[in-house]
Amino acid sequence: MTRFFIVHGAYGNPEENWIPWLKKELEKIGHEVNVPKFPTPDDQTLDNWLQVFKPYNKLIDQDTIFIGHSLGPTFILNILQRINTKIKAAFLISAVSDMLGNKQFDKINHTFFEKGFNWKKIKKNCGTFVLINSTNDPYIPMELGKRLAQNLDISLILLKDAGHINKAAGFIEFNFLLEKIKEVL
Repeated sequence: MTRFFIVHGAYGNPEENWIPWLKKELEKIGHEVNVPKFPTPDDQTLDNWLQVFKPYNKLIDQDTIFIGHSLGPTFILNILQRINTKIKAAFLISAVSDMLGNKQFDKINHTFFEKGFNWKKIKKNCGTFVLINSTNDPYIPMELGKRLAQNLDISLILLKDAGHINKAAGFIEFNFLLEKIKEVL
């Protein structure tokens, strides 16, 4: 059994987009799926999110898979540089590791980026990274996704015209992601 953690993004919650569908699909095939609710936009800081996640830290092991959307992948990167366990995989969707240049989001997201990242430790702590962004994401410039791929030494999977890969872009199910997950199980 693999233990999954699905991490929503800024202004998000565990019941949005493709998250409930993916949780159900993974549970159907016998996996444990945790979807913590993080404070956003009020009280959204890295420290506050780390506090919410604290009870889950002891559950992270070599069979753990993280999945994050939007700010979720940035939080996952922060977790990976803090732990001393190599996890199985991390799926980073509509991901970024830099400020966006968008005042509304940068104001509430800055604590997740401001200290930078220990890329060497992050890569050491994860067996497989899968990075999926969109060619026309209204929030995440494609260049930032490419920079993240370079930092992780992986290929960036670009979905054509998939927006922010959220409900507004038609993603209440995400079969492509589920198939990619099954490839690493």
